Amino acid sequence: MILPQELKEAISHLPSKEKDKLIFRLLKKDVILANRLLFELVSSESVEEKREKVKQQLNNLIERASVHFLSPGYLLADVRGMSGIINEHVAVTKDKIGEIRLNLFILNEVLSRNNKAIYLAGYERSYTFYVATVAKIFKILLLLKKLHEDYLIDFEDDLKKLGVLVGNNPLLMKTATYNGLDVNWLIELNIPNDLEYIYKDLKNRGF
Repeated sequence: MILPQELKEAISHLPSKEKDKLIFRLLKKDVILANRLLFELVSSESVEEKREKVKQQLNNLIERASVHFLSPGYLLADVRGMSGIINEHVAVTKDKIGEIRLNLFILNEVLSRNNKAIYLAGYERSYTFYVATVAKIFKILLLLKKLHEDYLIDFEDDLKKLGVLVGNNPLLMKTATYNGLDVNWLIELNIPNDLEYIYKDLKNRGF
């Protein structure tokens, strides 16, 4: 929503107490904004400290989901919940590095602990999980391309690990190849410069 200039001017001329009341009322309805202001104005935690707390939270959730593995579908639901936690963290802290690192952490840990069980569930039961995983990998690579190239080396180990994990599951590898994801981009740390075009073209063609 774009605020009309007249409204902006009217708000700017409100008495301080009235502005405070409006802000507090808005914050009650917007938890993300409230948490962002809490982090930026009050909290003494750094972005890295917040990221580490989220990582530990995700690790606990992954461990629980892995111990109580029921099916690829249930695991995918858990992963989507974890992705929501990352999205909230990024909305509050604007942690673009953490967005990549935490998403890589989820995929590497989930696949490390559940790759065999997902594979043994069969292609039909695991297909939706595989497609979602490939889409998540594309998202990570697209986020990486937005960073300065000097940052790429910081993610080398995690990307190579992810590439190997994909390769270790023949059905996941089949899904990746079919949907235009070259696992060598991860293993060789060689993300195409035209990745955004490749991704858009694949989506337009229904992959």
